[in-house]
Amino acid sequence: MPRKFASSIDLTLKEHHEGYHMLTKIPASVGYSNLVAAERKRGATATQHTQNSTALAAKKQAKAMALATKPGQQVMMNAFMMYMSGKNLNIFSISTTATSILTPVTSIFKMESTFGSLDVDTTIPKLIFVAINLAWLLIGMYKMSSMRLLPTSSSDFTDSIVWKDMMETTSIPPVF
Repeated sequence: MPRKFASSIDLTLKEHHEGYHMLTKIPASVGYSNLVAAERKRGATATQHTQNSTALAAKKQAKAMALATKPGQQVMMNAFMMYMSGKNLNIFSISTTATSILTPVTSIFKMESTFGSLDVDTTIPKLIFVAINLAWLLIGMYKMSSMRLLPTSSSDFTDSIVWKDMMETTSIPPVF
């Protein structure tokens, strides 16, 4: 340790100093053990701080996964409601089908605001979130198809067929 002043005295006790072994045998003075415990606790606090930050990141990751799987509960409830409404066209079945189409679409578009408050990597939770919402959208599309609201067969396009008008007609049968 460099000396700041010419008359400074180094009071640090070294092992080769006179009386070192006698001083190590006497009990610690009052409050010294508390000071040592406080220094150890301060060292443990730094370790505890890194553990706390790791635990906080794990909690944020768990919250991201909870947000990602949250639509799964609504999917099951909505699928059951669509099953119970049947294939008939009434206000209840149209309402549940519209919900199963519009909710996943709006959820996918609002994904950044849903996961925006989290400061962890949300790539995997976002992929899970999109996959669940697309499954929900497919269930709604299947319900619309089973209610015959989607054009899935050739008979749905008969109005776009152009029928040719005959210019002339004859009463003579064709000869082969």
